[in-house]
Amino acid sequence: MSVRINIKNARKQFGEVVVIPDLNLNIREGEFFTLLGPSGCGKTTLLRMIAGFNSIEGGQFYFNDTLINHMDPGKRNIGMVFQNYAIFPNMTVRKNVAYGLTNRKIPPAEVKKLTDEFLGLVHVDQYADRMPDRLSGGQQQRVALARALVIHPDVLLMDEPLSNLDAKLRVEMRTVIKNIQKSVGITTVYVTHDQEEAMAVSDRIAVMNGGVIQHVGTPKDIYQRPANLFVSTFIGRSNVLKGELMVKDEIPYIKLNSFEVPMLNIRPEYLGNQKITISVRPEELLMQKGEGDGIKATVDDSVFLGLNTHYFMHLEDGTEVESIQESTIDSIIPNGSVIRLMINTQKVNLFTEDGSANILIGVQNDIETQTREEG
Repeated sequence: MSVRINIKNARKQFGEVVVIPDLNLNIREGEFFTLLGPSGCGKTTLLRMIAGFNSIEGGQFYFNDTLINHMDPGKRNIGMVFQNYAIFPNMTVRKNVAYGLTNRKIPPAEVKKLTDEFLGLVHVDQYADRMPDRLSGGQQQRVALARALVIHPDVLLMDEPLSNLDAKLRVEMRTVIKNIQKSVGITTVYVTHDQEEAMAVSDRIAVMNGGVIQHVGTPKDIYQRPANLFVSTFIGRSNVLKGELMVKDEIPYIKLNSFEVPMLNIRPEYLGNQKITISVRPEELLMQKGEGDGIKATVDDSVFLGLNTHYFMHLEDGTEVESIQESTIDSIIPNGSVIRLMINTQKVNLFTEDGSANILIGVQNDIETQTREEG
């Protein structure tokens, strides 16, 4: 049975150091939920609080309506997959997967049935009698996943499970994990610092920084309309530029150096002349040769990567920017060329000068919705 997880006013500190000051979060039943952020942001600490491996200095943690703050980890009915796999080196694959069932005194016939089922689910049944040292990293991770799932936990917790695998295998295993999670339908909390990995597997993502959740939403919402500048720069690459918002004849414009362009989707409370921070992803900067409208820039370097070519440039004020263009049959624009840049105003993001808030209509942040509902 899957559960929903409700965390209210969570606080965690180690000695005098406060790691998580006051955190609220709702994780829906059956969803694949990812905690994403840089090293030291508190994501693994929060996961271990859910698991019962870390003490809780404040707040309440619920599985459905059951308070779990002081519940023994062994009674929370969780499955855990670690970064280092943590499978037993002295047991065969079959015995590793069966371990949790045997500990629960499940009848041998049922142990065999369930073990066979989950060995098949993760596609390691042909290795059932092998020892772990004869398995690849990806195969060991599949064994760890089967062992976590075979006990039918209410919650699956995964802490950087793919970080020890090579790049190609990580891509393969994240597809495996996502497909298995959907087929089993278990509430899953996944920790990673890899933005692409989070985008690929998650129903929703919580971006954390300094023990504080910055944005909760779908991968699409977080990428296209990040709640603040930190989220924008952490999820993918982004050019960060200083500009101005100007209102002329009731029409808002963004001004960047001498370039002006209308921007009609400003939130009403931010309409007014002010300095702003502009976040433009490389694919949102459109390059044009020759004279004309646009932001004047000089090409410093380029990297041809087949489908796309990456251009590195500087603006008149010295600001360095990157643009990604689809490669063409024509020659690559040579270094030193003076070109014009246009901004895709449908996709660009505008923030307050300090970067604390996105001033555009369309930001979907579930943590704000949750706070309003609870208030």
